[in-house]
Amino acid sequence: MKGKKRYIRCGSFLLALLVMLLPVLASAQTYQVKPGDSLYLISRRFNVPTDTLKNGNNLASNMIYPGQTLIIPTAYTVRPGDSLYLIANRNGITLSSLRTTNNLWHDYLEIGQVLYLPLGQGSTNPNPGAPSGGSQFYTVRVNDSLYLIAKRFGTTIQALKTANKLSSDFIYPGQVLTIPTGTAPSNPGGNNGGPGGNYGNKYNLSQAEIELLARLVRAEAEGESYEGQVAVAASVLNRLNDPRYPNTISQIIYQVDQGKYYQYSPVMDGRINLPPTATSLKAVQDALNGWDPSNGAIGFYNPAKTTNKWVRSQPITAQIGNHVFFRN
Repeated sequence: MKGKKRYIRCGSFLLALLVMLLPVLASAQTYQVKPGDSLYLISRRFNVPTDTLKNGNNLASNMIYPGQTLIIPTAYTVRPGDSLYLIANRNGITLSSLRTTNNLWHDYLEIGQVLYLPLGQGSTNPNPGAPSGGSQFYTVRVNDSLYLIAKRFGTTIQALKTANKLSSDFIYPGQVLTIPTGTAPSNPGGNNGGPGGNYGNKYNLSQAEIELLARLVRAEAEGESYEGQVAVAASVLNRLNDPRYPNTISQIIYQVDQGKYYQYSPVMDGRINLPPTATSLKAVQDALNGWDPSNGAIGFYNPAKTTNKWVRSQPITAQIGNHVFFRN
């Protein structure tokens, strides 16, 4: 009997140890803004930094609205053996969203460091009462409308309104909408068909390549319109389809002809090392989905800064803001 008790105690100890070591799936929660709320008060209530709330909800300012649904990131403490990739994968979130929420653009982590996890695939429904069991979520962007979102995801305006308990067609940037179960993002028809939602499938880029391209978009077009930023990303992607250029994003961006002619000036002056912004990441995602405001361009230039006669002599495909897009 003593031997059996020893085995039972030993087995119980090992089981408890295993449970302690197993990774726990952390889920972000959501909060509906009430009259009198502010980001500061909400951050105090949930013990989450204000900037983390803004990053996790893609907010450009501290302005929020009653009825708006905010994602409340969940705190996570870094453990031995952790990496950003493992934490993101374990919790059903993207590496990009983890970086954006924490404004973290390097890979160095310290044991005991606190990170905040955005809404992941295993998280709770941000709109209680809306359809569950496979529903996906979408954060409203500038110039979005229920019509455009419904078309993008292959659903109807009424289905969106019902799923989100909307009494009108009014939506606002930063609002989180539930996309009804069973709908899927649709590809826009044509290369310049507008923003889409089925990100990254066409080119099958790695997360590192997406972030590199987003860094270039920021460096080249941070002061340009959103359409102009998408156009810059699309012009780089167009080179992937052109046999005259290298066949990877990294090789295209870092290409130097004859050892002295840089394809992109941010590589030469170091601006390529600036972290991507949430906007530049979105621009890359829309370009990956097929939106090409550059109309098939493989390059661009600023007429106020470029004196290269060859570049200026190429056929122009579009002009957006300060950039002229061309194809040769």
